[in-house]
Amino acid sequence: MTAIIDVGAVDRPVIVITRDFDAPRELVWKAITDPKQVAVWYGGPGFTNPVCEMDLRPGGAWHHVMQAPNGTRYTIDSVFEEIVDPERLVWRTIKDPNRNPPPPTSVNTVTLEARGQRTRWKLVTLFDSIADRDLSAKMGFGQMISMGTDRMAAHLETLQGVQDYG
Repeated sequence: MTAIIDVGAVDRPVIVITRDFDAPRELVWKAITDPKQVAVWYGGPGFTNPVCEMDLRPGGAWHHVMQAPNGTRYTIDSVFEEIVDPERLVWRTIKDPNRNPPPPTSVNTVTLEARGQRTRWKLVTLFDSIADRDLSAKMGFGQMISMGTDRMAAHLETLQGVQDYG
């Protein structure tokens, strides 16, 4: 199943993406909060993640460097705002002064809903303005996240046999 992308109501600066995974919630939580796991699946096909550092606590930093297939590197810095293991993760992206123009900043909330041995993953991204939301949509934000969730689904399949999910 691919992700469902909803640019949201015309009057709200949000993009909502949902996807169901064939994995228990604790395993999906591990895949989105363990930097070693995130580095495996984050980004679209052919992307790598040479740097993924996560200080998983409110106020902690998430420093991420994603590398495109052509070698271009994109630095993404965020700050965690809320962590509720294993159901809710909230972080705010930080504007990158080195990118021109910098991508819009946002507050991102992932919720994980247990559905038996499956998990519903929902990302709500709140932008500072409707213009920022529309720019992000035009830049392919939803499609990139959807491709990343495809990679995460494949990664979760490889983790299914690991008892401690580590």
